[in-house]
Amino acid sequence: MILYIDGDAFPNLLKPIVLRAIERLELKTIVIANKKINIGNSNHITYMIVDAGADEADNKIVELLNIDDLVITADIPLADRVISKKAHAIDHRGAMYTEDNIKQYLAYRNLMQEIRDSGEMTKGPAAFSSKDSQQFANSLNKFLQNIK
Repeated sequence: MILYIDGDAFPNLLKPIVLRAIERLELKTIVIANKKINIGNSNHITYMIVDAGADEADNKIVELLNIDDLVITADIPLADRVISKKAHAIDHRGAMYTEDNIKQYLAYRNLMQEIRDSGEMTKGPAAFSSKDSQQFANSLNKFLQNIK
């Protein structure tokens, strides 16, 4: 299994959590973004910078992805593409995207986008907190234990 990290908007609070898991499991990891992102120094991490553009990093992840790889992303359309390739996706708050729930996440995201596009002001997501990072750590560890 290869771990892919969608580096755009990757929370700093998650970097040490992910780095510990990478080192502990010697997990091959590819961080893909359209700017320089540093998760940490590790022989197991490859950093890849793609051209600027809305979906350039997403497209590269999907291009490289194999069955049962894991992608860390908060991008729901990317998660949908990951799930369709029979791989796994987890968001920054620890929610696992699955075949059973991805269409619901996508429908909600699209509904909120339509509301915003109509001019309605909506609240964004709550600020990322240490509770979110703990929930992410728990979900990531559970996933990695299950595939071991």
